[in-house]
Amino acid sequence: MDRRTMLGMMGAGAVGVAVATIEAKADDAHAGMHDKTHEDCLKACTECATSCDEAFHHCFVQVAEGKRDHARPLHYLSDCAGFCTLSAAMIAKHSPLMVDSCASCAEACKKTMAIVGKFDSPEMKMATAKLLACEKSCVSMVVAMKGHVHGS
Repeated sequence: MDRRTMLGMMGAGAVGVAVATIEAKADDAHAGMHDKTHEDCLKACTECATSCDEAFHHCFVQVAEGKRDHARPLHYLSDCAGFCTLSAAMIAKHSPLMVDSCASCAEACKKTMAIVGKFDSPEMKMATAKLLACEKSCVSMVVAMKGHVHGS
């Protein structure tokens, strides 16, 4: 075997060891990351996004029937579903920004709940309950993540 081939093989071997080391560290960093707090928040965000979308449709129908008082919550519900979906995605992919998205999601849920909670329909009551659960779960996530940075 000539010198170039041997050096190439040694270089490839070193790269393989480096990649294996990086992957092992990444696995260690993610081991146990989806504890109960993470799983609960992921579930709450996903359920809240779905409920917001369902309540959005309810509001859309109401607005179409001329009930203009449903226009404001329609907008909030649509936007809040986006926050919830973003947070669920950040948690699922172990994003280093998940604490930021969860803090924003909690605030969006709180503001949306203040608007939606004024309505008495089953759809709006369900959305209010899911918004409250999501807000609480996201606040718990932010507290649990204090001082922890994922993905770095």
